[in-house]
Amino acid sequence: MTSEVFQLCDEYVTRSAALDPVSSTMRGVVAEFVPATDYGPDGLDARADLMRQTLRRLEAVTASAGSDGGLADDDRVAADYLHERLTADLAQYDTGEMLRQLRAPFGLTQTIRDSVELLPRTAADDWERVVVRLAAVPEMLGSWRRALELGLQRGLVASRRQAVESALQADRLAGRAGVPATFTELRDGYGDGPLAPRLASAADAAHAAYADLARYLRDEYVRSAVERDGVGPQRYAVASRLFLGADIDPVEAYAWGWEELHRIEAEMVAEAGRVKAGASVDEATEILNGSEYVDGADAYRGWLQEQHDQAIERLHGRHFDIAEPLRRVDVVLATSSSSGAAYYTPPSEDLARPGRTWWPVAERERFTTWDELTTVFHEGVPGHHLQLGQARVAAGRLSRFSRTYGVSGHAEGWALYSERLADELGWFTTPGERLGMLMGSALRATRVVLDIGLHLDLPMPPAEAQRHGPRWTFEVAEQVLRERGRAAEHQVHPEVVRYTGWPGQAISYKLGERAWLAARAEARARPGFDLRTWHTQALSLGSVGLAGLAEALRRL
Repeated sequence: MTSEVFQLCDEYVTRSAALDPVSSTMRGVVAEFVPATDYGPDGLDARADLMRQTLRRLEAVTASAGSDGGLADDDRVAADYLHERLTADLAQYDTGEMLRQLRAPFGLTQTIRDSVELLPRTAADDWERVVVRLAAVPEMLGSWRRALELGLQRGLVASRRQAVESALQADRLAGRAGVPATFTELRDGYGDGPLAPRLASAADAAHAAYADLARYLRDEYVRSAVERDGVGPQRYAVASRLFLGADIDPVEAYAWGWEELHRIEAEMVAEAGRVKAGASVDEATEILNGSEYVDGADAYRGWLQEQHDQAIERLHGRHFDIAEPLRRVDVVLATSSSSGAAYYTPPSEDLARPGRTWWPVAERERFTTWDELTTVFHEGVPGHHLQLGQARVAAGRLSRFSRTYGVSGHAEGWALYSERLADELGWFTTPGERLGMLMGSALRATRVVLDIGLHLDLPMPPAEAQRHGPRWTFEVAEQVLRERGRAAEHQVHPEVVRYTGWPGQAISYKLGERAWLAARAEARARPGFDLRTWHTQALSLGSVGLAGLAEALRRL
């Protein structure tokens, strides 16, 4: 019999899916199909009201259980997680952040587009839903615009940079930036079936709506947008709590981020010498870029799929127990994405939709592989796919909310831990692959100092000020990401745009990894520690905020 807490979690997921079907599609929630999310003021109010109602009901359930002997362990974990997530999410609504929800490249501009792409397309009924969702794109973009306009009226305004970059992204999706319009491939892939006229009409309308959004942002919204990229300490505290599931001391995290970057840089110098004796990191990079690559998008996709498949074969039955439905990750090239970074979408609840990794092409013809392998382990196995997929198959002891709603610090921390684990297992064998892993880690350490420093306007440490200047600006952030984070040139600008529009998310990787490594070190010190068992048990916890991660892992 399902407990009251689990019933409440299930009900919240179902009701939330009805109010925000786009987000639910992205999460892989299986629910009655609803075409569109209302991003306007009424839709925002409805979602905030649902959170408040659920929190009140949760308080009543836990209070009743307290007078009746307390909650079972699984119920207590589920209740605590539901309370923490809804409280953190609701703060975004209560502080007005949702009225200036303008974020490139991973904002609503891309999310709405991806929610169409992720719908099943096997049966005739599936294609009908695709057409209906696609036809709703203009309505969704219009409702979002109404929320932005209310934000302008209330003085809740996004930065000029996010308006300009979001306009550029919308133009790209509309097919007005030298690339095909984003739904062209979807339309052409359907062929000349009975829905072809409606599909073509919906695609044309969606492209026109994206073009109109670009015009609005570029010609109207930008007039009132603020010049400053940083959000300040109050907004940053709300955002970082949402992404970490914990409150942090940003000054301590900033200092630690610099220390971690210095440690990684020293290790990179040593690793460069293994590529070629006496080579600097720059020289080693140049050598590898000229030798470790594939040409053409098809070859790139094939290489990525092969690496995913090999990782699963290496892990299963040795270091992890991987459920059969999770022994496949599908690779997708995100040809219309303006992002410089790969990303992952999880399997659906019923596992009918596979886990997918998405890889931006960025108009490249040549794709280096020595620096991409570590991202394969991050996005696929043992990273996001194994972690989020494991939550899908752990339905017995995890609430539905725990299986479908995550914490970035927990997920990204695990994914970065997975890169380090791959190194510990000796998987970086080709010259330069370990250097690629270290460069990825340097990128994440740079994110910590960049994100906190830029948003809180913290001064550069004296030694760093001599190299980069005394204060953070967008241009300084690009320089630091390029020189210290070793980001590829096609990544630099979109990555810094991402950090300025998504405060707190960038720190979740390294701070999450720090929490996972500390928990593993503590577990290793206990008698009878077995890494494979610990991995299995840790992933079976589902998502946990970083504030409660250590204690949750101690109870394993």
